[in-house]
Amino acid sequence: MGWVLGALALLIFGVVLRSILRLNLSALPRPAGLVSLGEEREALYQPVAQEIETQVTILGISLNDAFDERTAGNNEIAWRLVRLSASEWDRLAEILSLLTGAMAEQVSNARVAGPTRVLVSSHFKSRVMIDYVRTYELLEQLVFRARLRYQLQLRMLRRTVEMLSVEFRRAYRYADRTEDRPPELWDRLDVYFHDLDLISKEILLVFRGLLPALPHSALPELASSLKGIVQRGVRSPSVPTGK
Repeated sequence: MGWVLGALALLIFGVVLRSILRLNLSALPRPAGLVSLGEEREALYQPVAQEIETQVTILGISLNDAFDERTAGNNEIAWRLVRLSASEWDRLAEILSLLTGAMAEQVSNARVAGPTRVLVSSHFKSRVMIDYVRTYELLEQLVFRARLRYQLQLRMLRRTVEMLSVEFRRAYRYADRTEDRPPELWDRLDVYFHDLDLISKEILLVFRGLLPALPHSALPELASSLKGIVQRGVRSPSVPTGK
C-alpha cells in the first residue's frame, strides 16, 4: 500500500512541478549566447522545453527515491519505484524521438544550416554511449557540408536515445524477471539516466538552433508535428498562418 501512496505522491508532484516550470521558466534570464527566437518560435520552443525538462525531473526524482529506499533497506519499495521510473523513461524517450523526427522533417526547409554542436565522448558515463560517440566523432570529420552534418547529428541523437532505452530496458527487465539486483545493476541504471539527461539537453539545444533558420511558412507544419509532445502537458499557442 505504501508504494501506491508513493506513486500517487510522485504523480501529484509532477503536476505541481509542471505548473511551476510553466510559470517560472519565462521569467528566468536567457542564457548568454542564445539567439532570441521571437514570439512565434518561442511559442513553439517553450512548451516542448518545459515538457522535456519536467519529464527528466520526474524521472530523476523517481530513480533517486528508488536509490534512497534501497539504501534504507526497503528493497521491494525501491524496485516498485524503478518500475514507475521505467514508465517515465518510455514517455521521455517517446518525446525525444518525436522531437528529433520533427526536426529531421524540417531540415530541408531551413534557410541556413547553423553550426552543429560537437558531442564529446568523455562527457558520458555508460560504455555504450562512450563507444558510440567516439565513432560519431570520427565520422563527423568526414562530412564537410553543413546540412549533411546537421542531418548526421539528428540521426545520431535519435540513435542515442534508442540505444540508451534498449540498455535501460534490458537491465530493468532482467532484474525484474530474475530478482537478481546487485549493486552493479543499480550503477548501470544511474549512468543510463545521466546519459539520457545529457542527450535530452543536447536535443533541446539543437531544436532551439534550428528554429531561427526556419521560414515562417514552415512553422504551422512544425507545430502540427509537435502536438504529440505537448498534448499531455502544457500546450503551445497556435501559430499564425500568415502575416
